[in-house]
Amino acid sequence: MAFILSTPLSIWSAHALAAIYTTTYVGSVYVSKGARLSFSKAKAHLAFGYLRPKEKYERWRDDPDVIRARLAAVGVATIICCAIATGPVRAIAGNELDRFTLLPLTLSHLGITFSGLLPFLVTPVLYFGPLYSRFLVGTLPFQRNWTYQEDFVSVFFSITGIRNYVVAPITEEIVFRACVLSGYYLANASRARMILLSPLAFGAAHIHHGWEVYNRYGRSPTALKRAAVGTAFQFAYTTVFGFYCSYLFLRTGSVFPPIAAHVFCNVMGVPQPGYDIGQRPDRKLAIILAYLFGISSFAYVLQRWTYTKDSLFWS
Repeated sequence: MAFILSTPLSIWSAHALAAIYTTTYVGSVYVSKGARLSFSKAKAHLAFGYLRPKEKYERWRDDPDVIRARLAAVGVATIICCAIATGPVRAIAGNELDRFTLLPLTLSHLGITFSGLLPFLVTPVLYFGPLYSRFLVGTLPFQRNWTYQEDFVSVFFSITGIRNYVVAPITEEIVFRACVLSGYYLANASRARMILLSPLAFGAAHIHHGWEVYNRYGRSPTALKRAAVGTAFQFAYTTVFGFYCSYLFLRTGSVFPPIAAHVFCNVMGVPQPGYDIGQRPDRKLAIILAYLFGISSFAYVLQRWTYTKDSLFWS
């Protein structure tokens, strides 16, 4: 469902909306008392990369009660962001809209539509090298070194798994892809600007993890260095990943392919060809070729498999 933007938002309004969405999402884990972290103020001089022991009264990110509180907080924040997103749609479309028209119109701008199957397969193609490496060591589902209880139930149904593979991908893609990009679309931003600008909000939303790293590694100059390096890497990685998910969202007009890509990448982790070769040095050449095949195939299918005829953002 589309309409003519007679009086589009200004680009600065889109920037402001992106900042509001980011602040609402990240701020939710600090507003909620149960979701806030607490650390010892004592310094510990440890070698680079060594984590200090957790003290009894501290609250760290992976504590089950902290995770539960944060899941609730970001869930509420996501609902608030979606509610905010209805405002620009109503402002652009006009006040003649009733609630029965506004709801489906807002949902279409948030990508709550279904694309075909092919967009969901693009990310696994990119990961052909890591998937082949897992095949070689027998850790793919139903292979000899994979078990249903340890590698599926314990991973995906633990509180950490629910955070990493369910709640985080869904809420982050709804807020940082659907809500943020809908604002830029309503501002008549170019596709290039939407793809390159919106992920900066996603990257910025991960910067606050640096404070946790600094405290967990001892509040020392070494800990500060680790926090700075880790934060820079995470910002770069999440921003680049955001470029890809933004492209998926705009190309398909649906938030579901980015969510699926987010889940898949969280499960697989950052590709590590050196580690994979170390696991099976006798298959070094085959692993290298598998990685190259995945990258080249990804480049080939990216545009072809993501084409969606009725995409609101790419028509």
